Amino acid sequence: MYKINEIFYSLQGEGANTGTPAVFIRFAGCNLRCPFCDTDFEAYTEMTTEEILDEIEQYPSNFVVLTGGEPSLQLDDDFVQALHERDYVLAIETNGTHRLPADLDWITVSPKEGSRIVVTEADEVKVVYTGQDVEKYADEIEAESYYLQPCSEVVNGERKDNTAQVVAYCLANPHWSLSLQTHKLINIQ
Repeated sequence: MYKINEIFYSLQGEGANTGTPAVFIRFAGCNLRCPFCDTDFEAYTEMTTEEILDEIEQYPSNFVVLTGGEPSLQLDDDFVQALHERDYVLAIETNGTHRLPADLDWITVSPKEGSRIVVTEADEVKVVYTGQDVEKYADEIEAESYYLQPCSEVVNGERKDNTAQVVAYCLANPHWSLSLQTHKLINIQ
């Protein structure tokens, strides 16, 4: 049984796969408590692998994003194998603090300040930028692409972000690229 917060179909809104139609499986629970997190990952429904497959088979895309919370707290080799047997391409969005099952097709590590990273190879690194030292992630994690994402928070009922600061950082450090949460910009899930 897996604790699943939600399953939905949308476009990938961040990173290298932005714009790709994807089935999102959001696992409940996380080992970190980031102040800028916009996900209620405590609510869940317990589901078997077969129940999850029944749910995701209603959508036309074979690209599946495993996200959370922190999916590595529950994800295992049997689950990955079951989805691969049905020809799904599996991407994971992880904070990188737990080992991952083998055979994932795309790994996005989104490290958080103060956490110990154990996933040191990925397809992309995506850091929510709050002004912290991000160069250590480029040194710690080998990846094809490195993205900085503005931190967007609601303060006193007003949305604030640091996009200008992130743009300036990317311009000064061109090994980092800007990643916007396009799903929020176009108002989709």
